[in-house]
Amino acid sequence: MAQATERLQRYLEDELGECRDEDVERRLDELGTLERALGPAQVSGELDVLAALANETRYTLVRVLVAAGEELCVCELQAVVDVSESGLSHALSALVDAGLVTGRKDGRWKKYQATNRAITLVTVLDGSVNGE
Repeated sequence: MAQATERLQRYLEDELGECRDEDVERRLDELGTLERALGPAQVSGELDVLAALANETRYTLVRVLVAAGEELCVCELQAVVDVSESGLSHALSALVDAGLVTGRKDGRWKKYQATNRAITLVTVLDGSVNGE
Protein backbone atom coordinates (compact mmCIF):
# COMPACT_ATOMS: atom_id res chain seq x y z
CA MET A 1 0.00 0.00 0.00
CA ALA A 2 2.90 2.36 0.70
CA GLN A 3 4.10 2.03 -2.88
CA ALA A 4 0.59 2.83 -4.18
CA THR A 5 0.41 5.88 -1.89
CA GLU A 6 3.82 7.10 -3.10
CA ARG A 7 2.73 6.67 -6.70
CA LEU A 8 -0.53 8.53 -6.00
CA GLN A 9 1.48 11.34 -4.41
CA ARG A 10 3.70 11.60 -7.53
CA TYR A 11 0.57 11.67 -9.71
CA LEU A 12 -1.05 14.41 -7.64
CA GLU A 13 2.18 16.41 -7.74
CA ASP A 14 2.11 16.21 -11.54
CA GLU A 15 -1.58 17.16 -11.67
CA LEU A 16 -1.61 19.88 -9.00
CA GLY A 17 1.92 21.21 -9.29
CA GLU A 18 2.47 20.42 -5.63
CA CYS A 19 1.14 17.80 -3.25
CA ARG A 20 0.75 17.80 0.50
CA ASP A 21 -0.06 14.87 2.74
CA GLU A 22 -3.59 16.30 3.12
CA ASP A 23 -4.06 16.12 -0.67
CA VAL A 24 -3.13 12.44 -0.68
CA GLU A 25 -5.40 11.69 2.31
CA ARG A 26 -8.34 13.54 0.71
CA ARG A 27 -7.90 11.64 -2.55
CA LEU A 28 -7.62 8.32 -0.72
CA ASP A 29 -10.86 9.15 1.14
CA GLU A 30 -12.58 9.95 -2.19
CA LEU A 31 -11.36 6.70 -3.71
CA GLY A 32 -12.49 4.78 -0.63
CA THR A 33 -15.97 6.26 -1.02
CA LEU A 34 -16.08 5.05 -4.62
CA GLU A 35 -14.99 1.58 -3.58
CA ARG A 36 -17.59 1.36 -0.78
CA ALA A 37 -20.34 2.57 -3.12
CA LEU A 38 -19.68 -0.40 -5.39
CA GLY A 39 -19.92 -2.94 -2.59
CA PRO A 40 -18.92 -6.61 -2.60
CA ALA A 41 -22.49 -7.88 -3.10
CA GLN A 42 -22.88 -5.85 -6.28
CA VAL A 43 -19.51 -6.97 -7.62
CA SER A 44 -20.36 -10.59 -6.86
CA GLY A 45 -23.76 -10.33 -8.57
CA GLU A 46 -22.31 -8.68 -11.65
CA LEU A 47 -19.56 -11.28 -11.88
CA ASP A 48 -22.20 -14.03 -11.70
CA VAL A 49 -23.98 -12.50 -14.70
CA LEU A 50 -20.76 -12.10 -16.66
CA ALA A 51 -19.70 -15.66 -15.81
CA ALA A 52 -23.04 -16.94 -17.08
CA LEU A 53 -22.41 -15.21 -20.41
CA ALA A 54 -18.78 -16.34 -20.63
CA ASN A 55 -19.65 -19.62 -22.31
CA GLU A 56 -20.50 -20.04 -25.99
CA THR A 57 -23.58 -22.20 -25.41
CA ARG A 58 -25.07 -19.96 -22.74
CA TYR A 59 -24.26 -16.80 -24.68
CA THR A 60 -25.83 -18.23 -27.84
CA LEU A 61 -28.97 -19.16 -25.91
CA VAL A 62 -29.29 -15.64 -24.53
CA ARG A 63 -28.73 -14.07 -27.95
CA VAL A 64 -31.33 -16.35 -29.55
CA LEU A 65 -33.89 -15.66 -26.84
CA VAL A 66 -33.31 -11.90 -27.09
CA ALA A 67 -33.59 -12.02 -30.89
CA ALA A 68 -36.75 -14.12 -30.71
CA GLY A 69 -38.50 -11.60 -28.50
CA GLU A 70 -40.81 -14.34 -27.26
CA GLU A 71 -40.76 -17.61 -25.37
CA LEU A 72 -39.05 -20.52 -27.02
CA CYS A 73 -39.54 -24.16 -26.16
CA VAL A 74 -36.52 -26.09 -24.94
CA CYS A 75 -36.90 -28.28 -28.03
CA GLU A 76 -36.47 -25.18 -30.21
CA LEU A 77 -33.39 -24.16 -28.26
CA GLN A 78 -31.98 -27.68 -28.60
CA ALA A 79 -32.11 -27.22 -32.39
CA VAL A 80 -29.98 -24.07 -32.10
CA VAL A 81 -27.11 -25.33 -29.93
CA ASP A 82 -25.13 -28.50 -30.37
CA VAL A 83 -25.17 -29.86 -26.82
CA SER A 84 -26.73 -32.79 -25.04
CA GLU A 85 -30.07 -32.45 -23.27
CA SER A 86 -28.30 -32.40 -19.91
CA GLY A 87 -25.85 -29.78 -21.20
CA LEU A 88 -28.74 -27.64 -22.40
CA SER A 89 -30.54 -28.05 -19.09
CA HIS A 90 -27.40 -27.08 -17.17
CA ALA A 91 -26.84 -24.02 -19.40
CA LEU A 92 -30.43 -22.84 -19.02
CA SER A 93 -30.31 -23.36 -15.27
CA ALA A 94 -27.19 -21.16 -15.03
CA LEU A 95 -28.92 -18.47 -17.09
CA VAL A 96 -32.00 -18.59 -14.87
CA ASP A 97 -29.79 -18.35 -11.76
CA ALA A 98 -28.07 -15.28 -13.25
CA GLY A 99 -31.42 -13.63 -13.94
CA LEU A 100 -30.91 -13.63 -17.70
CA VAL A 101 -33.80 -15.92 -18.65
CA THR A 102 -37.01 -17.13 -17.11
CA GLY A 103 -38.50 -20.56 -17.58
CA ARG A 104 -41.97 -21.99 -17.12
CA LYS A 105 -43.75 -25.26 -17.66
CA ASP A 106 -46.49 -25.23 -20.29
CA GLY A 107 -48.11 -28.64 -20.08
CA ARG A 108 -45.38 -31.10 -20.94
CA TRP A 109 -43.14 -28.42 -22.49
CA LYS A 110 -40.62 -26.09 -20.84
CA LYS A 111 -40.40 -22.60 -22.31
CA TYR A 112 -37.79 -19.91 -21.78
CA GLN A 113 -37.70 -16.18 -22.38
CA ALA A 114 -35.01 -13.50 -22.09
CA THR A 115 -35.33 -11.08 -19.18
CA ASN A 116 -34.98 -7.32 -19.38
CA ARG A 117 -31.47 -7.74 -17.94
CA ALA A 118 -30.48 -9.96 -20.86
CA ILE A 119 -32.05 -7.61 -23.40
CA THR A 120 -30.19 -4.65 -21.91
CA LEU A 121 -26.84 -6.46 -21.85
CA VAL A 122 -27.20 -7.67 -25.44
CA THR A 123 -28.16 -4.17 -26.55
CA VAL A 124 -25.12 -2.67 -24.84
CA LEU A 125 -22.85 -5.34 -26.33
CA ASP A 126 -24.27 -4.72 -29.79
CA GLY A 127 -23.52 -1.03 -29.44
CA SER A 128 -20.02 -1.51 -28.06
CA VAL A 129 -18.95 -4.12 -30.60
CA ASN A 130 -20.54 -2.41 -33.57
CA GLY A 131 -19.00 0.92 -32.61
CA GLU A 132 -22.22 2.81 -31.95
